[in-house]
Amino acid sequence: MNLFVDTSVWSMALRRDAPADQPEVARLRRALEQGESVFTTGLVLQELIQGFSGPQAADAIIGRLSALPFITPDREDHINAAQLRNACRRSGVQVGTIDALLAQLCSRFELTMLTTDQDFRHLARVHPLTLWDK
Repeated sequence: MNLFVDTSVWSMALRRDAPADQPEVARLRRALEQGESVFTTGLVLQELIQGFSGPQAADAIIGRLSALPFITPDREDHINAAQLRNACRRSGVQVGTIDALLAQLCSRFELTMLTTDQDFRHLARVHPLTLWDK
């Protein structure tokens, strides 16, 4: 399984004061230990660096995520993400711009999203998004 790990899971996994008994964190650790493909993108990296304070935390995050395959959105991804967000809005589902782009990237690269963010569950009712399930 090729995983795309959302910021919500990385944030829990990287926190020293958070319990690591979340199933999503356990799944991430298992994937990394077993050498599964775990992907990231610039928006996740940016959100993580913004969420932790200090240059040491930023360096640690950059170092950990630099070993992962890095996917980059292209023009079509942005167009498709905007259309996805509009389709969600018409269906009564509120989706943020970043979440729409992350969902688009998962669809394009056929990745399973590992997340604790329930917004993606709502989005998956409108758009074919594969979510990891416990």
